[in-house]
Amino acid sequence: MTVQPLSMASMKRRPSIGTLKFAESIFIPVAALAVSALLFSLFLLALGKSPLMFFQLIWVGGFGSSFSLQNTLQRAAPLILTGLAFAIPARIGLTMIGGEGALVLGGLSAAAIAIPLVTAGVPPFLTLPLMAMAAMLAGGLWIGFAGWLRYYRGVNETISSLLLSYIAIATMNFFVEGVLRDPASANKPSTMPIGDAYRIGAIPGTDVHWGLAAGLILAVALHVIMTRTTFGFAARVTGGNARAALAQGLPVGKLIVVCCLLAGACAGLAGFYEVAAVHGQANASLVAGYGFTGILVAFLARQVPLAVIPVAILFGALAAAGGVIQRRMGMPDATVLVLQGLIFVVLLTSETFYGRIPFFQPKRAEERT
Repeated sequence: MTVQPLSMASMKRRPSIGTLKFAESIFIPVAALAVSALLFSLFLLALGKSPLMFFQLIWVGGFGSSFSLQNTLQRAAPLILTGLAFAIPARIGLTMIGGEGALVLGGLSAAAIAIPLVTAGVPPFLTLPLMAMAAMLAGGLWIGFAGWLRYYRGVNETISSLLLSYIAIATMNFFVEGVLRDPASANKPSTMPIGDAYRIGAIPGTDVHWGLAAGLILAVALHVIMTRTTFGFAARVTGGNARAALAQGLPVGKLIVVCCLLAGACAGLAGFYEVAAVHGQANASLVAGYGFTGILVAFLARQVPLAVIPVAILFGALAAAGGVIQRRMGMPDATVLVLQGLIFVVLLTSETFYGRIPFFQPKRAEERT
């Protein structure tokens, strides 16, 4: 049997493996969103509600006006940072779900270090950077510890990071309701307010705080680090096969710990902005679920730092539309949480389709040409 050589025209028409993989990574999450929307529509119909009206209100509440858009971006800021907190360890093969704990501990650390500095009259241009560094250090060490346990003690990082989150929340409650409690906070135990002079203002021309800009910069920087540097290449090799990475002489343990430190620092920074830009003090409001929603954001973004940005904005819009849905449709604003949970389940199911759809497989592509 003779093998017919491929013509130049057929070689040009043949899609590359990279192109097929990229198309697959876009198609499957988008299809998962579509399936989630369909299933949620059936849920709404069973309740006697209009799916069309629901999704219209999501658009109105998330993007329909300047106020809605800024509300969406405000809510997207911490989601970008907590999404990165999950995405970076995932690139090295870890499932770290402790972003919520790192955010809470970062916010507590920022508020705690602010108390003596504000009392002593240290100017804001010195106090705020110290608060940010304290938050990033606390969050980084918290997630970094889970990474250290994973490599050096073989402790499952998913379980340890989740348990560390609960410990972080309990620690925050212990201090906020104890030695750090402001006597004036009778109804809601809180730390001493940092004061308006120490609050981070909004981006000029908007009502969105600077946490959004920090998230965008970090997403771009981490994307470059993870895709265009030797460190990122080594992390990807380790994530693909840790034993092969060890055989090639890569410092797997250090890579794991460094990725976890970076991840925790991102979540800790989100806690800093929640204190310095949103609440002005540390209290139970820090436990808002941003760390857990960040997991869903990173999953839908396929752990790509740049893709975290638009996905975080999408989920910020869902959160921003909760009030509009409550008023217009008579449904609780937690309805969007049901939709988020459904998206997560469908996304997990969609993982089984990677590498199994014939259209995106190289051999089948060659047959089509």
